[in-house]
Amino acid sequence: MKISFTTLGCPDWDLDTICRRGREYGYEGVDFRGLQETMDVTQLPAFTSGVAQTRRQLADAGMEVSGISSSIRVCVPEKLEENVEEARRSIPVANALGCGSIRVFGGGDSKSYSKEQLADIGRETMEQILALNGACELKWFFETHDEWIKAVECKLLLDRIPNEAFGVLWDMGHTARVGEESPEQTYQAVGPRIGYTHVKDAVYDPQHAEAMRDGWRYVPPGAGQLPLEEAIALLKGHGYDGWIMFEHEKRWHPELAEPEEIFPIFPTWVRPLLG
Repeated sequence: MKISFTTLGCPDWDLDTICRRGREYGYEGVDFRGLQETMDVTQLPAFTSGVAQTRRQLADAGMEVSGISSSIRVCVPEKLEENVEEARRSIPVANALGCGSIRVFGGGDSKSYSKEQLADIGRETMEQILALNGACELKWFFETHDEWIKAVECKLLLDRIPNEAFGVLWDMGHTARVGEESPEQTYQAVGPRIGYTHVKDAVYDPQHAEAMRDGWRYVPPGAGQLPLEEAIALLKGHGYDGWIMFEHEKRWHPELAEPEEIFPIFPTWVRPLLG
């Protein structure tokens, strides 16, 4: 297993800083969820006309691109055309960067549709995406997030899209904190399809000024109450060899620690768990 970080955690860093500090802090990769002011990197020259130079710059720093995190929401029917177009832009960028995976969301309106109906919509969207040139040579991982957190519901979508190019991004915090599932419960339902992970820790502290609406607040990895060590051990025991990505959401939660403070903590904490 190798470790990476998301650019959500360093929204002010340019590519030079990402390369320099990523390796300085002990990471092997970076997941691009935007770069500075732009959320969709497929719209930036550094990832289109200048992508070869970007890849060289990362490689020279000893860094890989672990993933491209898109805004695609496969279970939103009115976004079908937009979803397919973003996928079309993302494929050549991923290939040019030597990145094998693209993150998508499930999404969808559970007040208007049943989970089964949303899963059908997701199947129709992914069929169109996977029909794009080069799409099946990549991995498309939908995150355990928003409408798709409980593993038995995630399995509905997986069962409708058996293509090996489609799998699960396991956000360990969401399944435990929001889904109220143990790592074992999650793995029993979707484990064989897990191909990517997000890791962040939290404590239940509803009186704290930084608590979210559900009473939880984010803390440094290993300092919280989430069963992260159990989840990582479970993956390790089943031979998982994908990325372990530290998801520090500084862009969405500006009150969180600066990347220069928090990013060095994750490798020190996680390395002994990976063995």
